[in-house]
Parts: sequence; structure tokens; C-alpha cells
Amino acid sequence: MNLSHWLEEDIKTDLTTENQHQFELLRKRVYRMEALIDGLLEYSRVGRIQTASEEVDVSKLLAEIIDSLNPQPTFKIEIASEMPVFKTKKLLLRQVFANLLSNAIKHHPRNDGHIKILVEDRKELYKFIVSDDGDGIDAKNQDKIFTIFQTLQSRDKKENTGVGLSIVKKIVESEGGEISLDSELGRGATFYFTWPKSVVEH
Repeated sequence: MNLSHWLEEDIKTDLTTENQHQFELLRKRVYRMEALIDGLLEYSRVGRIQTASEEVDVSKLLAEIIDSLNPQPTFKIEIASEMPVFKTKKLLLRQVFANLLSNAIKHHPRNDGHIKILVEDRKELYKFIVSDDGDGIDAKNQDKIFTIFQTLQSRDKKENTGVGLSIVKKIVESEGGEISLDSELGRGATFYFTWPKSVVEH
């Protein structure tokens, strides 16, 4: 990365528009490789590292995640009022929500998108629902999205390592839950995941 910057500075007066584009492409791919390595390390750690449990107010957790993602002011994210407060592994639950919300925002075709986050109390577990009004996912691709390295768009068109949803699936399942998708092309996507109320010890 640094070498590309230094080289570009040394020869910038001789660079054509095409050369500048190639330098930019090179840097994007370096960033992607860095993100991929980080994602693989994250994926490999799931279920192997002890994570502390603590009382989590899910409404506050979601507010923190949304603040960190910093969506456009026109993008509406609606959180149901009955979000639970319970003792769980905050770091892991945060990662699941952060990945799902980040994807919904990043892949939305408009800046005025709408995401809803709901919850259902199912005795031994909570069922969380993250629903958006984006482009949706074609039925033929829905089995692929939780597969590691799988992306549905060219990586040069949309930065994506293809690791995020596989991490989400691995976290949810390592904690004893399940994740699924309901979507139609052009009609948005809804992710459902269950999260036990009692902490799973590894």
C-alpha cells in the first residue's frame, strides 16, 4: 500500500487517467485482502475463544451499532420497542447484528432505505428479525450467501470479502441458534436468527 503511494507521488506528473485508475484499483484490492485476512481470523476464532457474558440491553446495543455504522440521515432504521434485556455474550450478539445491518445498508440501492428490527419471545430463546426493503436476493442464490467467500456481485463493483455472513452463521450456530433468510428479488430481504436466553459455555 505504501509503495503504491510513494510510486504514485514520484511519477504523478507522468500519470495518465488510466494509470491513476489502476493505482486506485490496486489499493482497493489491498484493502480487500486486509479485510479478508481479518475476516478469516475472525471466522477461525468463533467457538474457540471464551467470551464473557454480561447483561445486555438489546435496544441500547442496536443504537450503538447504528451509530457506528453511520447510515445516511435519510436511511430509516426502526427498532421494535419490546427488545429484551438479558444476560448473554454481548460481543457475539453485537457482531451478528452489526454484520446483518451493515449488509442491509451497504447493498441497499437507495439512501432512503428502511430496515426493521423485531423480536419474538420463544420461551427458551429469542427470535430476532432484521428486515429491509432493498433489492432482495434471487431464490437461486439464497443457499450460497452463508457460504464462505461467496459474493453475489463483482468485488470490483461492490467491496465485499464474502466472509461476513458465514461468520454470522457460525456465531449463531455456535451459540445454539439457527439463522435463515426469506427474500424475493425486488422485494427486500428478511433474516431470522434465534438466540438462546441461557448462555452456551464453550
